[in-house]
Parts: sequence; C-alpha cells; structure tokens
Amino acid sequence: MTFRQLAFNHVLRKKRTYAAYFLSSTFSVMVFFVCAVFLFHPELRDRVAWQSALLVLGQAEAIMFVFCFLFVLYSVGSFLRSRKREFGVLLLHGMTVKQLRKMVFTENMLVGLGALGAGILGGLLTAKLFLMAGANLLGIEELSFHISPWSVLLTLAAFLLLFLSISSFTTMLLGSTRLIDLFQSGAKREGQPRFSKGLSLLAATLLIASYTLAVTASASTVKLRVVPVTLMTMLGTYLFFSQAGLAVIHLLKRNLARYWHRTNLILISNLSYRLKENAWMFFLVAMISTITFCAVGVFASVNRLSAEFDRDHPAEIGYVAKPGSNVSAGHLRQIREELAARGLAFHEEETDLLLAEVASTTLAGAPDQLALLSFSDYTKLVAAARMTTREEPPDAEGALVLMSSQREKLLLQEREPASYTLGAGGIRLDEEGVTQHVPISDYLTPELGDFRGGNFSGLVVSDATWEKLAPNFGRAVYTAFYTDAGLEATVDIAKNLTENGKMKYETGLDYAMAVSGTLFEVQRTTYGALLFFALLVGTVFFMSAGSFLYFRLYSDLDYDRRQYAALTKLGVTRREMERIVTAQLGLMFFLPVGVALVHSIFAFIALQSYLFIPIAWEACLILFSFCFVQGMYFYFIRARYLRNLQKGYL
Repeated sequence: MTFRQLAFNHVLRKKRTYAAYFLSSTFSVMVFFVCAVFLFHPELRDRVAWQSALLVLGQAEAIMFVFCFLFVLYSVGSFLRSRKREFGVLLLHGMTVKQLRKMVFTENMLVGLGALGAGILGGLLTAKLFLMAGANLLGIEELSFHISPWSVLLTLAAFLLLFLSISSFTTMLLGSTRLIDLFQSGAKREGQPRFSKGLSLLAATLLIASYTLAVTASASTVKLRVVPVTLMTMLGTYLFFSQAGLAVIHLLKRNLARYWHRTNLILISNLSYRLKENAWMFFLVAMISTITFCAVGVFASVNRLSAEFDRDHPAEIGYVAKPGSNVSAGHLRQIREELAARGLAFHEEETDLLLAEVASTTLAGAPDQLALLSFSDYTKLVAAARMTTREEPPDAEGALVLMSSQREKLLLQEREPASYTLGAGGIRLDEEGVTQHVPISDYLTPELGDFRGGNFSGLVVSDATWEKLAPNFGRAVYTAFYTDAGLEATVDIAKNLTENGKMKYETGLDYAMAVSGTLFEVQRTTYGALLFFALLVGTVFFMSAGSFLYFRLYSDLDYDRRQYAALTKLGVTRREMERIVTAQLGLMFFLPVGVALVHSIFAFIALQSYLFIPIAWEACLILFSFCFVQGMYFYFIRARYLRNLQKGYL
C-alpha cells in the first residue's frame, strides 16, 4: 500500500465523520460558483442596475469565501482532536511525525478537491434553476443558460487557495505528538465543571441590558445602539453558555427530589459536561444562526419598500433647473419628445422653488442653502400626483419640513424642531411639523439633515411668507411630468441626462433630475439581489452551523459508547437510554438556535422602530422556516446517532 493509498483509505473509513464537512464544503463551493455565474453572465451587463447587482454579488462572494475559510479551519481542527488516539497508534507503529503531517495534509486535500469538484458539478447541474430563481428575485426576464469560463476559473482559484492554505495550517494544529498525550486524549473528562457567580450575573446583566436597549430603541437612536448592543449580546451569549448555563444546572442539582428522579441524575450530570465542553461551539452556532435569521429577515422585509415607491416618487419624471440654467429648455424638449415617442400621454406641472441662504440654524450640519416651497404649490403638486391632504398651512414664521422619503418620517418626527435665520435680513422660520406627503422626489433639492435626525428636502412655508421672501433669493424651476402608465414605461427615458435614473442636485451641474421608472428598476434589482444574496449566504451559514453540531457530536461518539455500555450493564434500559440521548441532543441542537431566535426577535423589534412598514409577518415566516428545518435535521441526526451509538454496546 502506498502512502497516498493509506491517506485515501483513511478518508473512506472516516466517511461518516467527514460527511457533514464534505457536504457543507460542497454546498459552499456550489453557491460560490452560482454567484460567479451571475457575475459573469453577459445578459446582466446590459441591465440598468448592473452596477448595483455587481456590488451585491461581489460582496456575497467575499463574505462566503472568508466564512468558508473559518468554517474549514474549525472543521479540520475538530477532526484532528477526535483522531488523536488514532495518531498515537500510527506513531507507535513507526510512523514519523513528518509522515503524519504529510498524511493529514493529503487527507484534507483529498476531501477539499472532492468537495471542489462536486460543488462545481452541482453548480453546473443546478445553474439553470438558480438563474431562473435569481431572475425572478431581480425582477427581470428569464436569463439564458450560460456558463462563463471565468466563473469556473474564479471558483477553482479561490477554493484551491483555500483548501491548500487550510491543509498547510493543519500541520500546526496537531499539537503535542507525545504518545501519552495522544492516547489519553478523550479518555476521561475533567473534574466537576465549575462556574463563576460573578460572570453568570454579568451574562444575565449584559443580555437584559441589550434586550432593553433594543426594545426601547427609537428611529433616531437605533443606529447609535447597533454596535454597543451587538458587542454586549455577543459577550453575554458566550458567558451564558460558559457560566450562566452551568449555574442553572447547579440549581437543578440542588433540587434533590427532581435530581434523583428516574434517569435525571445521569441526564443533568451529563448536561453540565456537555455545556462546559461545547460552550465555544454553542456560541458560534448561536451567533451564526442569529446573523442568518436577521440577514434573511431584514432583506425579505426591506424588499417590501418597493411597494412604497410611488409615495416617494409621485412624478414619473422630475426636473429642476437651477437659477441661470441655459440647458433646461433643451432637456425638457428631449423629455417631451421621448415620452411622445413611447406613446405616453402626460401632463406637466411647473413650480418655483426659492433657494434661500441660511445665515444661522439650530439644525445639526448647518446647511448653506434651503429650498422653500409655498403651501399652495405643495397642495398643487400633491393633487397632481392624485394624493389628498387636509394639512393646514403653517404660520407666518412657521414652516413644515418637506419630506424627501417616507423612510425618513419617523426620524423627522422624533427630532427636535429646528429654527432658521435666512439671508442678511435675519428672517426667522421655526419648524412646526412634517409634511404628510413627498411632493418632490429626492435628489432634486439640496440634501438637508443627517442620519440621526433624518434627511429632508426643504421647507414648506405659507404663501404670504413665500411672497415676502421671493425678492431676496434666487429661484429654481421644478417641472414634473405625470403619466397614467406604469413605472416600467419610463425606464431609461433621458438616459444621457442621468446616472441610473438620477442626477443629484449636489453634482454641480445646472440641473437635477429623477426618472421614477429607472430608479424603481435599480431599487427593485438591488433589493432583489440583496434578498438573493441573503438566501444563498444564509443557507450556507445555517448548513455550516448544523455541521458544527455534527462535528462535535461525532467527536464524542467513542466516549459516549463506552459510557452508555457501562450504564447498560448497570440496568439502564434501551428506552431510558434513548430518552437520555434525545434530551442531550435536543440541548445541543435547540439551545443555541433558541438563543439565536430570542436575539433575532429583539433585533427585529429594534428594526421595526426604524422602518415605517410592518415587518412582523416576514420575521415570523423566516424564523418559523428555519426552526422547521432545524427540527427536521434534529430528527434525522438523532436516528443516525442512536443507531451508531447502539453498535457499541448492543
């Protein structure tokens, strides 16, 4: 038998142990390959939102590669720890340490290359299905089946580098090669698991504090609390598994009537060891699951923002000619001609905007210029967009904040009203409230505000105040085009005048412009790409979390066989043994996922305070789906584990 045959036979004999690692790696390669197919698909390059989709899919590739690197590194480390007794036998029979390292390197490369080949093959077989699903999520027509050589080369290069690097690292993960250390590995457990009361209390404090901050978050504070709440939750979760969980089990042991009831003595005692030994693994699974739940849930919810698009872009085309512009006449003529060429009936509304210079303000960010719209023009634009309002005009020295998007409404309503002093004359305006509607699309006026208090487009003032201010400031002319056709009808109109449907006011040109159809196409494609990315990467994350559980479970199989064989000789029945094993497996499978569910629920509560659309349905659907999959996985692994466990003592 050659050395390579020895390594190959080792992989075949350990196929049960390698199964989850191989399948998860294969699926990761397949998903990476499918994303690469999208990246290099020629029919996507001509799309309006190609740059947005390219950015999202490129980030997905990078995230998956980094995660796969960490996943494979952790997996290989788990295999090495579970095989130390086997390594001791090989060294005892004359194998050198150098040969042992070479054998481990060869085995890992065999599994890696097998996963790489199987992943690319699986990608080729399922590419058409993913192209259909991806096109549906992106909101475009079905893509033809096309495999670019670059997608194959990218996948091969990325994962060859990954598996080669990890296989090289494994030689440093072997640790001690002393025979006594290798043979005693896993032979016995340490003493009674200990915990710290102080750290247990700290775990409870951190989790309660982070949940409280999440529940009490408002639209203006949720962004500021994301980082501290995340760090507190991570530290609290680790301490919960490593310290607080042991404290709970200690309390159970003190209840002697319950502790000595039937097989609870065995079950509770084993749980304390399981929790102590697997604290780090439980923490990883909980965090990975939380990220998966939140990512998929958030992007599934954010996708609903497309339904609110009409409220943020009431006109199919909005055009603002800045003071002194000499290109507006030609641009407006081009827009009219393109609308007519497409057979679209339309009507126009033209409105003047005052661009007032701001001498001083209490608003953070101190804008230099402020767009002012008269109340009568505001109601005219609202009516032109077929919306109704019962708002009252502001007072002579008052103003309404002109919303730039419905997404900013909660932030604008929560922040302190600002005051403005306009021009050299010192004319003062005080905010009295926020407009009910968005009459002018975003990007068409100077951007005001910030992420804390919300962005807005300007102020709505009374007609008398507007007339009073008009002689002192320059005017911009806003022209809105309204049609009865759908948003798709205006895609790519005036394409030479915009970039992806918009030309921001801040670009420095003589005009600003927004085309709703093109903006909607970009937004729909971007949100669809985000959801597609979240589903693919989330599935990889969730499968990897399940693989962590599988690795840890089978690394303890030999020890569990010896333990349960001894208990069987003492009179424990097969049914009682299955009940004990089921409870222990339930702890490993559902405790970290249960913690992740709680984390995700509070994360969705915090997110709801920021979004103006309800996300409860999407959140519940995502959480239920993942719980259902986890339950099916648990019953499948339980049946296999019991069957393998019973081979050792029956």
